[in-house]
Amino acid sequence: MSTLNKNPRIIVALDFPSAAPALDLVSEFDPKLCRLKVGKEMFTRLGPAFVEKLAGKGFDVFLDLKFHDIPNTVAAACAAVADLGVWMVNLHASGGTRMMEAARERLETLSHRPLLIAVTILTSLGERDIAEIGFHGAPADNVIRLAKLAEDAGVDGIVCSPLEAVEVRPLIDQDFLLITPGVRPASASLDDQKRVMTPLDALNNGADMLVIGRPITGADDPLKSLQAIQDEIAAYSWS
Repeated sequence: MSTLNKNPRIIVALDFPSAAPALDLVSEFDPKLCRLKVGKEMFTRLGPAFVEKLAGKGFDVFLDLKFHDIPNTVAAACAAVADLGVWMVNLHASGGTRMMEAARERLETLSHRPLLIAVTILTSLGERDIAEIGFHGAPADNVIRLAKLAEDAGVDGIVCSPLEAVEVRPLIDQDFLLITPGVRPASASLDDQKRVMTPLDALNNGADMLVIGRPITGADDPLKSLQAIQDEIAAYSWS
């Protein structure tokens, strides 16, 4: 399990249909202000070269592909991602202990080892949604169970809603990272997220890093929006 400088705390989610608007946005930012997240749509459209370009600009890149497959396949995919120079990669904790351990063990053999993070329960899912797919109990119950499974498997942290971070944090090692999407400034719309919280409250709840997309990328002045959120959380941005 890794310790690291947690600043910058904000990970900006790049959700664009093409490279040009994403690169225009990134050109306004400084790697000291934020990290970047590339998800399935952009990676599918633009491929590894786009990720390498962002990393080449000095940004820590979180490649958010949420791997979930047989252990050997996931381990090989994580190793391929590491070759792109990314800072963080993720997989689904519901893939089980053997899958997470296989990925971790493969990454540990590499000279450049990205952080490995396990997704617990997607922040778009409410209690009715998780019941439909056969998970019993409230979202928080399942997040805690999957967080412990991920910690035991030796990964570096989890992705969870900020609403569950306050329950998870006391139960895990302090170096175990909590990455929280579903973070919205009080003035922003909820979009398709259900379990959300403001940046300051998320940090108070035990989150280490905050994934923020549309409140920054969809703002009239994205850099101003990013800086405003940085100012809001400055007192909590300890290393």
